[in-house]
Amino acid sequence: MSVEVLPPLREVIARHRIAARKSLGQNFLLDLNLTGRIARAAGPLRGVTVIEVGAGPGGLTRALIANGAEKVIAVERDSRCVAALEEIAAHCPGRLGIVAADALMVDYAALASAPVRIVANLPYNIATPLLTGWLSAEPWPPYFDRLVLMFQLEVAERLTARPGTKAYGRLAVLAQWRTRARILFTVDPRAFVPPPKVTSALVELAPRADPYPCRRDTLEKLTAATFGQRRKMLRSSLKRLGDVSATAKALAALDALGIPDTARAESLSVEQFGVIAAAIDA
Repeated sequence: MSVEVLPPLREVIARHRIAARKSLGQNFLLDLNLTGRIARAAGPLRGVTVIEVGAGPGGLTRALIANGAEKVIAVERDSRCVAALEEIAAHCPGRLGIVAADALMVDYAALASAPVRIVANLPYNIATPLLTGWLSAEPWPPYFDRLVLMFQLEVAERLTARPGTKAYGRLAVLAQWRTRARILFTVDPRAFVPPPKVTSALVELAPRADPYPCRRDTLEKLTAATFGQRRKMLRSSLKRLGDVSATAKALAALDALGIPDTARAESLSVEQFGVIAAAIDA
């Protein structure tokens, strides 16, 4: 049955008394034009299982189903929203599964078989830990073929930042080491209920088949050391690796790359961070 026959979202929200809760990071998308645009931006959905995190009352859920998703698995912890999602499931047999759980505690790889795509208007208070969890998936390439996620614009800019810019840091290196990240479009606060105080942005992260071969935990330690004191020269910040041998290997890798040890972290490319991390592991 088509989702068009479902009652209007605002009616569903009123009936289930779903007032957005700040503690859950809830900002609902009720604009059908916008939810449709997000679903279309997620690419062709036929034959794909979509995992939606923080589905709320189901605005984006409806759009994903309407745009051809073979199945949507909605992760939602708010019991009021789960009840609203169950109405959609009843109208669309076999096309909507509901996981009533804390999004941070879910084993996403176990939810569905490939092809899988994660599309979500993420709760802002847990967006970054959710993303870093997906970017840390092993083995790589991962079980999902794409992430299409709504973030605060500031976070989106950090994910897509280029070397030499103020926004470039640990999150940019981790995201761009394993994915190709790009901002698809921005969203005005007035599109949400209630409206947040900041502009949002939809970001696509497409996994790289062959990220530079270094260990993820080493790359994370390296970026933590160098960006933790980003105004310091690399010869000083690399000492924060906490291991004399690791620091020596990192400095030798810098020299081999032709990078002076007086440079700062924001001047290094993602690939150069990968080379240095691999040298530390060697």
